[in-house]
Amino acid sequence: MTRRTVRIAMNGVTGRMGYRQHLVRSLLAIREQGGLDLGDGDVLWPEPVLVGRREHALREIAGRHGLTHVATDLGAVLADDSIDIYFDAQVTSARVSAIRQAVAAGKHIYTEKPTATDLAGALELARLADAAGIKHGVVQDKIFLPGLLKLKRLVDGGFFGRILSVRGEFGYWVFEGDWQEAQRPSWNYRAEDGGGIVVDMFPHWEYVLHELFGRVTGVTAHAATHIPRRWDERGKQYDATADDSAYGIFQLEGGAVAQINSSWAVRVMRDELVEFQVDGTHGSAVAGLRRCRAQHRSATPKPVWNPDLPATESFRDQWQEVPDNGEFENGFKAQWELFLRHVALDEPYHWDLLAGARGAQLAELGLKSSAEGRRFEVPELSL
Repeated sequence: MTRRTVRIAMNGVTGRMGYRQHLVRSLLAIREQGGLDLGDGDVLWPEPVLVGRREHALREIAGRHGLTHVATDLGAVLADDSIDIYFDAQVTSARVSAIRQAVAAGKHIYTEKPTATDLAGALELARLADAAGIKHGVVQDKIFLPGLLKLKRLVDGGFFGRILSVRGEFGYWVFEGDWQEAQRPSWNYRAEDGGGIVVDMFPHWEYVLHELFGRVTGVTAHAATHIPRRWDERGKQYDATADDSAYGIFQLEGGAVAQINSSWAVRVMRDELVEFQVDGTHGSAVAGLRRCRAQHRSATPKPVWNPDLPATESFRDQWQEVPDNGEFENGFKAQWELFLRHVALDEPYHWDLLAGARGAQLAELGLKSSAEGRRFEVPELSL
């Protein structure tokens, strides 16, 4: 067996997502399984180099997991020829500058989304990376969730017939931070720091819709700041300048319509924090993070509207569970493995910085639609 080491500069691992999903549940999980099997006796061994501003926090994480390399000087890390990949999970407002530096240093790029707070910045990164000839990828974790993998199985199998509509509900109540600590960092609610649910979630909806149902061709959106004042990590009150809720209608290539509500100011009355209902001429399905339930047209009941009588049937019980039919990895880890194979073996990989730019484009047009109160076409992007 030959072990090949790939050194990965990980910027942003002191944050919740960077630490839990990308470091612990992805790269360290790959190490725990003995590395990534590349075939023919080769194993790829990821070696994280933790990068950030707070050295004490980085050293605490490194010590907890038996890692040895930490750094606070990003420029010095990128100048190190032994670093193969730069990964970014920082706050969005810091991402463009850091990735631009990494591209100039010739590093392969893997990054959280959104890749930028606007389309111009996102397209610049895609074009720079393409010109540099490096490999690049953007995290698009939700299409690797068990529920959506099952939903894609139904789509690919022709279960729905002609797909008519997609309805999505995402969100939960994020506490304001006064009498209970908020579950999200305060920068999420400041537009000047790159916050806002449109910038955060519309890039997710772009790739979910694109991968499962077709390219988004038009958008109408309304963004709102329902909670105008919040309290930050130090208990200090601040004005929320970014949207915490968004209501979007997306026209899809092929004629289907998607309607997705996103909110950090909604209490959950559904089975999972995100659910998508897909309705087609031959059947329907409801998919969440893990579960997917379907109803074929041959098993569709025939309700009759009568407000004078109570409902006598349990509509939820009339849906059939879609089986797992296999083992599902953590979605972040699954995509990391695909990207590492792309770097090591040049295997195909299409979730790149141009795909990330499509997400930034949809967010930008969504905010513009909300501000101007009208629908916008979504042009197809190219380098």
